[in-house]
Amino acid sequence: MIAIFIAPFYIALNIYLFWRIKGWVQAYFPKLKGKKGWIVPIVLYAFLASALVIAFFLPQGRFRRGMKLVGNYWLGVLLYMIFFIVIAELGRFLLLHVFRVSKDKICVPRVRRIVGCACATLIMCISFWGVVNARLVRVTPYDVTINKEAQDENGQKMDSMKIVLVADLHLGYNIGVRQVQRIVNSINKQDADLVLIAGDIFDNEWEAVDQPEKLEKILRGIKSKYGVYACYGNHDIQEQVLAGFTFGGQKEKTSSPEMDEFIEKAGITLLRDEGVLINDSIYIYGRRDAHRPGNGVTDRVSADEITKNMDKSKPIIILDHEPKELEELSSAGVDMDLCGHTHDGQMFPGNILVAMMWENSCGYLNVDGMHNIVTSGVGVFGPDMRVGTKAEICPITVNFK
Repeated sequence: MIAIFIAPFYIALNIYLFWRIKGWVQAYFPKLKGKKGWIVPIVLYAFLASALVIAFFLPQGRFRRGMKLVGNYWLGVLLYMIFFIVIAELGRFLLLHVFRVSKDKICVPRVRRIVGCACATLIMCISFWGVVNARLVRVTPYDVTINKEAQDENGQKMDSMKIVLVADLHLGYNIGVRQVQRIVNSINKQDADLVLIAGDIFDNEWEAVDQPEKLEKILRGIKSKYGVYACYGNHDIQEQVLAGFTFGGQKEKTSSPEMDEFIEKAGITLLRDEGVLINDSIYIYGRRDAHRPGNGVTDRVSADEITKNMDKSKPIIILDHEPKELEELSSAGVDMDLCGHTHDGQMFPGNILVAMMWENSCGYLNVDGMHNIVTSGVGVFGPDMRVGTKAEICPITVNFK
């Protein structure tokens, strides 16, 4: 319902943006002032602005996938169109009303050409870099110490363990076989003892997953001594999405059977408010998502309930999609909490906004002795871009007492 109310604002915004762009273009090409010369640009702009809406109503197929991709790229470009046009308007306001510069000096065609050219260049360059940057998988290492003992599969004291944290793959229209292969290649270079996936493996719609058999095969190729474990996130729910808004009505929020089967065939052990004990020595517990626990569950297990029956002399590692309830987990005796969800904002200035929303929006935080690590993730949601953030995997060297 929210999307319906926002639609008029979206239409008005695009009309305003096109009007501004039209003014800059006309400063370069005065002959384009006639209405006929703008028919093609108007149709093209309307097509790009409505691509996601068109795709939403199309049947499954290659054409729908193509329209989704066009729409996702457009969302990123639109963000920076708004960003730079707002800056240009703010600059114009300050010159006119604060510094009292004559309108005749700043509204001449020459100034419009300079401003328009600068904005267009910045929008194109940043958008292009955002697309490229989203596909570069970086490695962000961490080194932590848990003051507890652990043992290996032979019952011998273990000095350290390498865990690779991954999150937010968002398999779907944006993320497919090529990017997943890059991710797996990067993981396998780490010689991991354990690989943990902190949710949002899917991007809501199972139908959006392209070539699932190939993806399963690639994910089965992850090399890890003690296996690959995962929890689900808020997007591992079967719902249709339009520009970030989900359309599922009041139906039960649940993953699709195809999603669950895919995880199993990919060789990933899914933990839904349940844990495993590695080498009878290290607890790994996967939590349900805080907002969408899924599968008909309305309330997930609390932090105290998680550790109630655990031997707290052993290391306890929690896999939780959203970095919430950090103090509660620390008080319950958890040693390390591994999360994703935030994408570190994904696109500037989103990283500034999410930093205000979360106690730890990305990176490392010590919470009363508990290690909390939040990865910016390896996939994208919505715009197929990353600006000012990075797609990453996080190898964590965990040292034991």
